[in-house]
Amino acid sequence: MSGPERNADDSKEALSFEQIVEQLSSVVAQLEDGDLPLEQALRTFEQGVALSRLGTKRLDEAERRIELLLQEAPGVQTRPYEEEQEP
Repeated sequence: MSGPERNADDSKEALSFEQIVEQLSSVVAQLEDGDLPLEQALRTFEQGVALSRLGTKRLDEAERRIELLLQEAPGVQTRPYEEEQEP
């Protein structure tokens, strides 16, 4: 990759997780609106996929950092997160 594509990837890498979620929400809204021409819709979808992958990467990195911190904290016990069930 070179030129503008490389610069776009570099700028995406600099985004915070919150910015990624915000941009991804915007992409979803644009696609749900349904007013984009096909080619623009495809480009927007590609941007969404790239943002989703980057967000997943950030979450995986955060999980690894947490695991390392917990390994360094003897006596700290963890358990899997369980969502509360609504009655």
